[in-house]
Amino acid sequence: MMVVIDIDKWKVVKTVPTGDRTDAVAFDTEKKIVYSSNGDGTLTAIKQESADKYTVIENVATQKSARTCIVNSKTHHIYLPAAEFGQAPEATKENPHPRPSIKPGTFVILDVVPAE
Repeated sequence: MMVVIDIDKWKVVKTVPTGDRTDAVAFDTEKKIVYSSNGDGTLTAIKQESADKYTVIENVATQKSARTCIVNSKTHHIYLPAAEFGQAPEATKENPHPRPSIKPGTFVILDVVPAE
């Protein structure tokens, strides 16, 4: 969920649903669109219609590991790094929450071209 806050009044203005496990957001200042990259492998596009009105435009499937994003302010493309992962190793006392390794040769930068 995205929470919009009026920082002058320190008040919640609006909450907007996003994909599951949002990791990052990027704002296209010219198009007034907020992009939320989510751990479930989606990218949520949210239009800022006014200071207190935000509407979900769409949720786009990306790749499950594409959780970070950035917007190019000139081209308006959204870039998301991603890769495929192997199995996580067994948990140990020293490492109770092990992370899987990236599969060699699977790192990519996803280039999402927004609809006009």
